[in-house]
Amino acid sequence: MDADQTPIAPPDASKPDACPRKPVGELLADAGLRPTRQRLALGELLFGPDGDRHVTAERLYEEALAANLSVSLATVYNTLHQFTQAGLLREIAVDGARVYFDTNTADHHHFLLEDDGELYDIAGANVSVSDLPRPPEGLRVARVDVVVRLRRA
Repeated sequence: MDADQTPIAPPDASKPDACPRKPVGELLADAGLRPTRQRLALGELLFGPDGDRHVTAERLYEEALAANLSVSLATVYNTLHQFTQAGLLREIAVDGARVYFDTNTADHHHFLLEDDGELYDIAGANVSVSDLPRPPEGLRVARVDVVVRLRRA
């Protein structure tokens, strides 16, 4: 099979960085966040038994409505940003209009399937980035995010 014919598969839950998560209330407390009813409910959707996820605010809002949670889209956005600032999520900007929130905060990169907007993890060790330009005086590189864009053949 040619490199461009490699099938796209969902993330493997048996990978080494997949581990049982703490209860959501404990995750929030460890991150210094007060476990409000809305944070707990949205946290259950995000950090549930399905393993690591990539969600947009709109997708999480739709899931919340389907679960009969009483939250606004603004509350979902605010909660996602609070979780990100607390280190529970990573924000992945794939273009000017789409931002994903990733429950996997370990060092890794992403495949973006442009046909349907799905993200898939790439282990950090599988990507090498070299020859980065020197940052301006007084600044340092915090992180490099690689997004490999794919289309179905």
